[in-house]
Amino acid sequence: MATQSMVMQSIDPATEEVLATFEPFSSGQIDAALEQAYRAQQQWRQTPFEARAACLRAAARVLRSERSRWATLMTREMGKPIVEAEAEIDKCAWNCDFYAEHAQQFLADEPVQTNARESFVAFEPLGVVLAIMPWNFPFWQVFRFAAPALMAGNGAVLKHASNVPQCALAIEQVFRQAGLPEGLFRTVLVPGSAVERLIADPRIHAVTLTGSSAAGEQVASAAGRQLKKQVLELGGSDPFVVLADADLDLAASTAARARNQNSGQSCIAAKRFIVEERVADAFVAKFTAAVQALRVGNPLERDTNVGPLARGDLREALADQVERSRAQGAQVRLGGTPLDGRGYFYAPTILEGVTPEMPVFREETFGPVAAVIRARDAEEALRLANDTEYGLGASLWTRDTERAKQLARRVEAGNVFVNGLVASDPRLPFGGIKRSGYGRELGTFGIREFTNIQTIRIGPATGPAMPQPAE
Repeated sequence: MATQSMVMQSIDPATEEVLATFEPFSSGQIDAALEQAYRAQQQWRQTPFEARAACLRAAARVLRSERSRWATLMTREMGKPIVEAEAEIDKCAWNCDFYAEHAQQFLADEPVQTNARESFVAFEPLGVVLAIMPWNFPFWQVFRFAAPALMAGNGAVLKHASNVPQCALAIEQVFRQAGLPEGLFRTVLVPGSAVERLIADPRIHAVTLTGSSAAGEQVASAAGRQLKKQVLELGGSDPFVVLADADLDLAASTAARARNQNSGQSCIAAKRFIVEERVADAFVAKFTAAVQALRVGNPLERDTNVGPLARGDLREALADQVERSRAQGAQVRLGGTPLDGRGYFYAPTILEGVTPEMPVFREETFGPVAAVIRARDAEEALRLANDTEYGLGASLWTRDTERAKQLARRVEAGNVFVNGLVASDPRLPFGGIKRSGYGRELGTFGIREFTNIQTIRIGPATGPAMPQPAE
C-alpha cells in the first residue's frame, strides 16, 4: 500500500480542485507491465509495416472521434486553454497518420556499393523504449515519441509526469482502443524516484526524456551506467531576434503568441526578445498591445488565450525569477504579479531593461514572462542570442531572407525559424544542442534514433577492398 505522501493527485490548476488520486504502481505491477511490453515487442518486431500502420491509423481515428473528451481532460488536468488542447489532439492524430504512411520508406534498406556481392544498411528495432514525459503537452509529447517508435517495431513504457496521471492512462487507452497488441504500450504510474530502477531493468533497451536539463543529467547518468541509448529534449531559453528591417506588425503579433501559448509553458516558447535598438521602441509598443489583448481566464472557455500555470510551485518559481530580475534593474512594462483568487494564474508580463546577468535572461522561464533586450545591431543581437547554455529553438525576423539563411546558420540552436513561430512538425527533425539535449525526434532522423543501424555485408568479395588509385 502506498503511503499518503506518495499518492499522485490530479488537480485542476484553474480551480485547485482535486480531480482524482492514484496510488503508484507496486513492484509487482511494474514488473508485470515491463514483462508484458517486452513479450509484446518480441512479436511486434516481426509484424509487417502494413499491420503496424493499420494500428497507428486506428489510433488517429480514436483521437479524432473523441477529440473533445481528450482535450477536456488535458485542460482540466494541467490548465491548457481548450482550443489549444483540441489542436494538440489534432496534431497527435496527424503524427500517427504521418508515420503510418512514411515509416516503411524511412526505414527501407539502404544499398551501399562496396567490394562485396551486396552491402546494405538495415534499420531494426531496439526493443522496449522507456519514455519519461512532461506535463506541459501531455498528449503531444507522448505521441511525438510513440508514433515513430512503434512504427519502427519497438514497444513503449510510459512514465508520465506525476501531475497528469489521467492523461497517462488515457493515452494507453487510445492505443488499446486502436487495436495495438496487448501490453505493447504500457503506462506505469510511478514517482520520479522509480526511474533509475526502470532504466536498469534489462527489459528496457533505450530511454527518451522530455524535461528539464537537471532531469536530463540524472537520466543520462543512469542510462549511461547501463550503456543504453538516450534521446534527451530538455529546457530552452529561446531567442526571438527582431532585426531593424523586420515586419514589426507580424513580429509583434507572433511574439505575443510565441511567449504566451500554453500559458508560456513550453521548452520552445520564445523567452528572450532581442531587438535592434533602431526599432525597439516601436516593437515593444506593438508587442505590449498584442499581449494586453490576450484574455486570461477559465481555460475551458473558448475565448481564453492564457490559462493558469500547471502547479502552484511553478507559479512561485516564476514569480521569484521576476522579483530577482527586478531587484537587478529590470522594469515591468506589463503584468509582473500573480493574479488573485483561486487557480495558479500569473499575469502576462513584459520586462524591459533586461541584461544578461538577470535570471529572466540566464534561466529558463516557464510561464507568461517576456524579457526584452536591446541590441546595437544584428551582430550584437546574434551574440546575445547565443549567450545561453541552452540551444533548442530560435526565431529570426527580417525581410531579407537571403541574409536570414546565412544568419540562421550562426544561431546555436537545433531549430531556427525565420519569420515564423517555432514549432515541432512531424516532417522535420526536432531537438537541441548544448544543455537543451541531444538526439532528434520526428522526421526521418527521429524514427531512426531507436533502431539498430545495422550493416549487412554479403560475400564473397568481388574486387579489391579499397578503391584503386587512377593510373
